[in-house]
Amino acid sequence: MPSVTRARRAGLRTRLAEAGLDALLVTRLVNVRYLTGFTGSAAALLVTAAGDGDLLVTDARYAERAGAEAPEVRRLVTRAGDWIAERLPAASTLGLESHDVSWDRARRLAELLPQVSVVPAAGHVEALRAVKDAAEIAALRRACAIADEAFGALLGWLAPGLTERQVAVRLERELVDRGAADRSFETIVASGPNGAVPHHRPGGRALERGDLVTVDFGALVHGYHSDMTRVAALGEPGVRLRAVFAVVRSAQEAGLAAAVDGARAEDVDAACRAVVADAGHAEGFLHGTGHGLGLEIHEDPYLGPGAAGTLASRMVVTVEPGVYLPGVGGVRVEDALAVTTGHPDVLTRTAKDLVVL
Repeated sequence: MPSVTRARRAGLRTRLAEAGLDALLVTRLVNVRYLTGFTGSAAALLVTAAGDGDLLVTDARYAERAGAEAPEVRRLVTRAGDWIAERLPAASTLGLESHDVSWDRARRLAELLPQVSVVPAAGHVEALRAVKDAAEIAALRRACAIADEAFGALLGWLAPGLTERQVAVRLERELVDRGAADRSFETIVASGPNGAVPHHRPGGRALERGDLVTVDFGALVHGYHSDMTRVAALGEPGVRLRAVFAVVRSAQEAGLAAAVDGARAEDVDAACRAVVADAGHAEGFLHGTGHGLGLEIHEDPYLGPGAAGTLASRMVVTVEPGVYLPGVGGVRVEDALAVTTGHPDVLTRTAKDLVVL
């Protein structure tokens, strides 16, 4: 891991030099973890463009963990807020993660560093994180495999009479039993008419014969999140919902085919949306097509109408079109994939045909 995080900081240095920054104060904990391996809940990381002043700062609660997880980074254990003053020469330029730092904290830093130019510098680490290295893809692949195994187990016990909440809790246990550190996010189990709510929170509704059941869930492995959505039917769901499923399934295949190196993010979304619109369900597609996966469940790049940016090899994204019919139900089909120059490397392997139990 030290060699991996060292290479990541080297990549950040290149970006800092190109942006005219002498240093970046990294305060988002997920970015500190990416750059050092440190997983504590209190930390900041100073990264210098010259490479001679990197410093991981935490408090006494995490002194031992910082030494174990980030052994090759210089460390400072303190609760004081003025440690940075003596580490930046006059006339240098310090970037702040302005998407994370509060206005009050930015002002305090500017007052503490009167000889330093303190400027906003959002998104530098996130831009690096968008393209995964081999270790990250391996963790994501394992997280997806665990989710595949857990959903396979679910198909053996899913039945009418179970509540949505019971299904969610049992599925999360299946993930942990197969090696996940935790769930990726609050599991979505939406049955029958609740399927019309894209982010339905599972509750006390008991599954019924004839329901479509949408299950959106993921596993957490080494800090990396998987994300998959599948739909099962408890008996024959009827002609209308079968037709909607077929539309969404076709839209998802179009999105997968479009998600290649060099594709514009908005074009992947457009590929899915065109299929849905042609089938007359444009108004039922309520969300974007997908998002990046990694140390966060939602991260760059985003795939939606007007989304900026271009896909590149080794980005990991979801493709998850959906159609939602109020009062009736809904369908969403989602895979995680690693972008390549050709066919996507689909990390979630569970079959996507409608399973009728």
